Amino acid sequence: MGVKVRYRRGSWWVVIHHAGKVRTKKVSDRDTGRRLAGALEERLARSEFRLPTAADLGPTVQTYAATWLDVARGNLKASTVYFYSTHLEQHIYPALGSRRVSALKRQDCRELVTLCRGKGLKVGTVRGVVRTLSTILTQAVEDELLPANPALRMGKYLRQADDAEPEMDPFTRAEASHLVAVAREKFPDWHPFVLCGLRTGMRMGELLALEWGDVDWRTSTIHLSRNIVRGALTTPKNHQKRRVDLSPQLRAVLRLARRRQAAAWLKKGKRRPDAIFASEAGTPLDESNARKAFNRVLDVAELHRRGPHQMRHTFASLLLAAGEPITYVSQQLGHRDPSITLRVYSHWLPDTTARKGVDRLDDASPNVAQARPDAIAVNDGNRSKSFVSSGEPGGNRTHNPQIKSLLLCQLSYRPEGMLGTLGAAISRRGKT
Repeated sequence: MGVKVRYRRGSWWVVIHHAGKVRTKKVSDRDTGRRLAGALEERLARSEFRLPTAADLGPTVQTYAATWLDVARGNLKASTVYFYSTHLEQHIYPALGSRRVSALKRQDCRELVTLCRGKGLKVGTVRGVVRTLSTILTQAVEDELLPANPALRMGKYLRQADDAEPEMDPFTRAEASHLVAVAREKFPDWHPFVLCGLRTGMRMGELLALEWGDVDWRTSTIHLSRNIVRGALTTPKNHQKRRVDLSPQLRAVLRLARRRQAAAWLKKGKRRPDAIFASEAGTPLDESNARKAFNRVLDVAELHRRGPHQMRHTFASLLLAAGEPITYVSQQLGHRDPSITLRVYSHWLPDTTARKGVDRLDDASPNVAQARPDAIAVNDGNRSKSFVSSGEPGGNRTHNPQIKSLLLCQLSYRPEGMLGTLGAAISRRGKT
């Protein structure tokens, strides 16, 4: 047990040996180290000093994150809990789980990003991992375990390098019509599902959670108030309940599907299920099975595979291309703000101008004579000079030093000017 001052690797250090543990403290110079060592020896002698234990250092990242998630679970949606827990278990715990929260540095967060990129994860996934860690460390700052959040503003470390931006792949109008026709002919049970996705722009979970009681046949609308995420019933994204309009075609298809569903379940001797898109057991469809069925429809339609969420993109892109107001499209999609719709689908807005936008700044009836003035040739010996509308001769800025005023220059060289008119009047008077 004791305190020593040592010089190592170009710096002075105070080395503390106490209770079988060793701690070091870097100091600026030897004298400072000796003063600090003397003070520490006095505190050790009076038993007023002890090295920090594991309890003093605070919880590990894994312990703290698990506790935080258990507390926050009651305030978070099922999809958000899944988002956090997946990133914690697959990426954060293996890299930083044993580290103390109070010891985390900015470098540790950068190393986590490098490790995730080394696994071949996409930028969006890495961004989700960093966002999860940052959310937890923000709570650690509030709990006074950290002076600041080292995972904030990591955007410059998440640049995409050679990764391609994810692109939307909506169906064209012809592809959408063909897909509906194939579903109606080859997959009649899935025809209402496909048409509803293309005509309402609902998310996958919203389609699965639809019930017959949500349909208002009188106003031709659907009241969306539920969502299914990972098999759990929850509210729509961002808690945005909304009403979605039914097109006449979709309204007719859903009415027919309701009659057929009621007749099929009547044969079984059971009441028709509440879910519009129900399984054989009468429960809402499983998301995985719905995706597989959608792929089968795409294969028969000879269209390349894409996720059911592209039906939502198709709905928005076709409406905007048809000239529908972006506020209406945003309301139908359930976006919290139309700016979100504009940011995502701005490139689908139609170009309604047949000419360049700057052309609209010109006068409705431009004066061609002002735009292209006639030149007046004046012979001076064998050389000709050209005068523009200002009356100033070409070649020299002040060709005639006697004429300093632009107005006088115009009047003197234009025969239709004031001086020309006055001269003609004097000439006529002399003749008379």
